[in-house]
Amino acid sequence: MLTTAVPLDSIVVLVNPLSGGVGATAVAEVEAILADYPLRATIIALEPDRFEAQVDEAFSTGADALFVLAGDGTAGTIAARAGPDGPLVAPLPGGTMNMLPKALYGTGDWKEALRRALETGIEVPVAGGRVVDAADSRPFFCAAILGAPALWAPAREAVRTGRLRLAWLYGQRALRRAFSGRLRYTLVGHHPSRAEALVLISPTISRAVDAAEGLEAAAMNTAGAAEAFRLAAHALFDDWRRDPAVRTRTTRYASVSARSRIPAVIDGEPTLLDAEAEVIFDAVAFRALAPAPEPEANPEGEV
Repeated sequence: MLTTAVPLDSIVVLVNPLSGGVGATAVAEVEAILADYPLRATIIALEPDRFEAQVDEAFSTGADALFVLAGDGTAGTIAARAGPDGPLVAPLPGGTMNMLPKALYGTGDWKEALRRALETGIEVPVAGGRVVDAADSRPFFCAAILGAPALWAPAREAVRTGRLRLAWLYGQRALRRAFSGRLRYTLVGHHPSRAEALVLISPTISRAVDAAEGLEAAAMNTAGAAEAFRLAAHALFDDWRRDPAVRTRTTRYASVSARSRIPAVIDGEPTLLDAEAEVIFDAVAFRALAPAPEPEANPEGEV
């Protein structure tokens, strides 16, 4: 049964069969699932050399919702273009990390997420942020890591895929860069500070802040090689926020600067920022089609 919480007469499904979590038969599988629902659907199989034109085509249809079965980067691109005033967006888990889809749908199975969106979906405002420097404005809906520890991201991904030698090489490079300079950063209402890195986490992912409050800002600080190795271990294998070298706060704005260009990972995508940048909180970055968030149980187990 199709959800009645929002109009859903027509949809577009953007599919990237080459994405790691999708597969060559995804288009046919999407068609089979959509046959169970009374709606008009257009399925677009994304092609690298036609990507921009195909995205334009999807937005030009005037569909009630755009479903994205592709990598995290593609889903982020569609969500950023839709913004708070565009069509609903359903970013299905078709990538590697799938942090945002899992937060929205509670599953890493794109077929299950597709059915949940169609049957129980409502309009869910998704908060996020923007990393802005002189060259570009880069939106994020999960997290942005600014500073030398961002270099640990390739090492962590290599560990996840079992390439341990490559992880070690990436780790050595990251450790060499870790002492090349600290970030200077300022959060709203706080004095300027320094850190090895500043991590900004959206309230969609963070359990430490409410959606209307802002971004969870986590400053990483190490006093020497021993602490750097410990923080690296957390970055590779554990939740780094549990490390005593990490301090968290909530903010709606942050400015950062360094002596040279700043390495960063924005929603899983490595990049290099200018030596000065700012991070801006967006209370409604885009509107998702997803089940209503489940209320968390209190310590007594009551809802």
